[in-house]
Amino acid sequence: MKKNRGPNRRQFLSAGGSMLAAFSATTPKSGQKPSARKGSRIDCQSHLFAPELLSLMEKRQESPRAYRQGDDLYVVVGDWVRRVLPKHLDVAAKIVDMDLSGIQMTALSINDPGPELFGKEGAAVARIANDFVAEVARQHPSRFFGLMVLPLQDMEAALLELDRCANRLGMKGILLYSNLAGKFPDLPEFRPLFERAEALGLPVLLHPAFPTTYEATKGYNMAAGLGLMFDTTIALNRIILAGILDQYPQLKLVCPHVGGALPYLIGRVDHQTMILKRGADQIKIKKPPSEYLRHIYLDTVSPLAMAVRYGYDFVGPDRLLFASDHPWVNPALIAGNVESLNLTAEAEEKIFSANAKRLFRL
Repeated sequence: MKKNRGPNRRQFLSAGGSMLAAFSATTPKSGQKPSARKGSRIDCQSHLFAPELLSLMEKRQESPRAYRQGDDLYVVVGDWVRRVLPKHLDVAAKIVDMDLSGIQMTALSINDPGPELFGKEGAAVARIANDFVAEVARQHPSRFFGLMVLPLQDMEAALLELDRCANRLGMKGILLYSNLAGKFPDLPEFRPLFERAEALGLPVLLHPAFPTTYEATKGYNMAAGLGLMFDTTIALNRIILAGILDQYPQLKLVCPHVGGALPYLIGRVDHQTMILKRGADQIKIKKPPSEYLRHIYLDTVSPLAMAVRYGYDFVGPDRLLFASDHPWVNPALIAGNVESLNLTAEAEEKIFSANAKRLFRL
């Protein structure tokens, strides 16, 4: 019997439509009609696992690693175990779901884990991940553009990879994990990343990673529902309070999932920092935290339309981006939430496409 060598890039890039029905965890129900806006929307957050990276992880004994059990593949970070579904690897299935929800283009990035968790292998892991995403975009130039990941445990290697991705691979932004092997990205060692991103005009999308609150949220399997959101909330608040947006005022920062919990808590943060002066010995910002938050882009990934409405009311139509988090979430659900807000045609156009075109210079 031949040994199962795991997935390879060519197989997944050329995956055919015959696989789609079996991989239908997020595919709209039979009979659903394509959106009337077919071909006009831009999805600013969508993911695939890189098959070559999964193969590398299968050879590892320590976290992050992957293993097979029967026909199923599992990714392990720490003691957090997640099953990889076929749709998490299938470019053709993603395009079908895009068409059903009227999505013309998608900002594509890998799923976590990111390069920062691979130690000395980080630079090689980043190249594997970025080459995969760039190749998908190259094969489907009218449907995808890439967001890069960087080996930020080695800033020199990270900046070299950033330049390679931006200048040679044509990638349009940076996926920055909410913690980098346990370190939050506001720390001084990561400032060169923000400096280079501002200089190049590259958007930075702050995306959750294996959460620092995992021990507190692993009970009841709350790590994905709460832990990931807490992680981006903490990371984004630290970026604001650290004065990074004063130091790099032209930085284009995106926080997905309608900003995590921070938009709902920012009034308390304002009061604690501006009125009670807590943290005054560390915080050097020029404005209340809420004023910085209003200038950060949020995306619409929430299954609750009310949350999207609050995000819209908080940042306004010019700073809200349509995104789906596919394949974890059905794009039709998120698009329907935005449509249910009954916004003006001009506001919908900004959220569904115009803001992304401006932000990513499409």
